[in-house]
Amino acid sequence: MSACAQLVERLADLLQPLFHASAAAAAIILFTALVRLLVHPLSRSAARGQQARATLQPEIAELRRKHAKNPERLQQALLELHTRERVSPLSGLLPSLLQLPAFFLLYHLFTSTAIGGDANGLLTHALFAAPLGGRWTDALGHGGLLGPAGLVYLGLFAIVAAVAAFNVRRARRTAPPVAVAAGTGEQVPGVAAVTRFMPFLSFATLVTVAVVPLAAALYVVTSTTWSAVERVVLYR
Repeated sequence: MSACAQLVERLADLLQPLFHASAAAAAIILFTALVRLLVHPLSRSAARGQQARATLQPEIAELRRKHAKNPERLQQALLELHTRERVSPLSGLLPSLLQLPAFFLLYHLFTSTAIGGDANGLLTHALFAAPLGGRWTDALGHGGLLGPAGLVYLGLFAIVAAVAAFNVRRARRTAPPVAVAAGTGEQVPGVAAVTRFMPFLSFATLVTVAVVPLAAALYVVTSTTWSAVERVVLYR
């Protein structure tokens, strides 16, 4: 955690001439961008894997129909199919999993009063009027929803809502035809419902932004926005 604090402080020092009192907030945004750049190769691999899995849906549906009464044989057949096609069903999870340590580092960094035995100087930084170690409830208690700190959170909520709405509209526009089982012409059970529901999970980010320290919320908002842009580029 000390190394992370030093990195944020050095980035803030570099950005201070441009962002002045909000340099630490800008440093967190830059830190997030660096993390996303590091995992971008895995995101590209996950995109290729998702496209490959989409082409396998009819075969998967047929295997589910064929082995509906034998779960163990079904799992073995699915594993053999993914191995033969060189597709990992877990590849899409890796980019998100590898970002979790960075998020939790920032969370603990801005909820700890001391780091390495010294007072945590990062807690003195703010984004405009909102302390980086504060939460939305703190902003509501000091000025209310339209107070100086409350307006910072309203801006973040607006960004998250805009990105989530964009994700929903894009998912509806680019959604592939519902998969059908090979040889039967029947829709794969549950796929249509999951396809319709998944884009709306983007709105769950609003809850995260509201309950974590502002520094961690900045990480979430920046990463969410990055993901939306990345999907446009990778899934063209």
